[in-house]
Amino acid sequence: MSREILMLVDALAREKNVAKDIVFGALELALASATKKRFPEDVEVRVTIDRESGEYDTFRRWQVVADDALEFPAHQIALADAQKQIADIQSEDYIEEQLEPIEWGRIGAQTAKQVILQKIRDAEREQILQDFLARNEKLISGTVKRIDRGNVIIESGRVEALLPREHQIPRENIRVGDRVRACLLRIDRGVRGPQVILSRTSPEFIMELFRLEVPEIEQGLLEIKSAARDPGIRAKIGVKSNDQRIDPIGTCVGMRGSRVQAVTQELGGERVDIILWSADPAQFVIGALAPAEVSSIVVDEDRHSMDVVVDEENLAIAIGRSGQNVRLASELTGWAINLMTREDAERKVEEETGSVRTLFMEKLDVDEDVANVLIEEGFTTLEQVAYVPIGEMLEIEAFDEPIVNELRSRAKDALLVEQIRDEEGMEQIEPALRDLDGMDPDLLARLAQAGIRKLDDLADLAVDELVELSGIDEERARPLISKAREHWFADEQ
Repeated sequence: MSREILMLVDALAREKNVAKDIVFGALELALASATKKRFPEDVEVRVTIDRESGEYDTFRRWQVVADDALEFPAHQIALADAQKQIADIQSEDYIEEQLEPIEWGRIGAQTAKQVILQKIRDAEREQILQDFLARNEKLISGTVKRIDRGNVIIESGRVEALLPREHQIPRENIRVGDRVRACLLRIDRGVRGPQVILSRTSPEFIMELFRLEVPEIEQGLLEIKSAARDPGIRAKIGVKSNDQRIDPIGTCVGMRGSRVQAVTQELGGERVDIILWSADPAQFVIGALAPAEVSSIVVDEDRHSMDVVVDEENLAIAIGRSGQNVRLASELTGWAINLMTREDAERKVEEETGSVRTLFMEKLDVDEDVANVLIEEGFTTLEQVAYVPIGEMLEIEAFDEPIVNELRSRAKDALLVEQIRDEEGMEQIEPALRDLDGMDPDLLARLAQAGIRKLDDLADLAVDELVELSGIDEERARPLISKAREHWFADEQ
């Protein structure tokens, strides 16, 4: 019998081109499955086959659990009972009892065959996938094998890959038998085994197409730093040259546009803007908004955003149809872009200047002229007035040393008062509000400043009121208010 097992393992391993250990494992599962049928309850069985002799042993096993955690006596045993048999056994260990091995000829042939073949199929699929991944190919080319509910199954060599409907370029007509290119998106490992997922809409796809068409990218002379797409309609790519002798845009366009046209055809006519990448974010944004001409730009590092000013006649171009141009430019550069006309920019500057002027006049107890001097010198916060190096403030012609010292002293006093007020406000917050699910210290501080210090104060707010007071979005505000109101309904019951 042991010889038959060894012969079977050897034959299946050669036929299916998998390791013998995979077949041994499948046989052990089949024998264990057949052995379980001896018992009326669900038990756990382990079978081990000697890889040299073919002899096999069968064990029934119980997992050791804490005395108060015993739920399934058929395959669990309490720690105290297990320690009566093995003194040093611990929770999570196993205790086993050897069983009479099931006769090979009495095994349910169909069950054994199904388990063995499934195990081997899984091993084959995994081996094929590993061979495929070892080639490190990101751009996949294959033939459409079938279409299932809009999802396209593509055969590439021995690998079957899935191109989901949402990753297909809109309005493209893919049919069975077509040759299709796509980009490797991810590997999904599910119950049915690993599945290769492809995409024709991802930014990586257009980057890989240019890598295929432009040899200089593969050679390292050019780089595509980023890409953004509105699939099938328009795309932008940011390119950088690592060799000063090479024009990155002209090289990607190709002779008479041959290279970019090849990419456009593959993308169903998608128009591609090639942008010169720049390490200067503002310069990169200006290029990304082309063909619109930018008048000026203000960078806000803290918010990772830019206010971009364009002339009235350039505003529509900068925005693009349905906001497409500015949206793609934002995705390409990674910066939030706020487009505005000169009038809008001037109005915003005036509003911000007015707020800062009011702040200085109230907190520093100075007149409008002094506040304006501070603003003109670039001061926008009390912290700057209080803690900027004194030498910088002494360089201001309108101020002498006594005025500078007085301004710094008043700014520090104002900041201290604010700190004390915030701390007192936090101390007055009701514990139930402090411990509410979804609450954090920053939000608590903002609520305290707005006078919301009790659970009922929050519960009385409408969603839009909380959004306006705290600056959080509706998705976070709505469940917070619902949680705050839960005690109302509990009291009624």
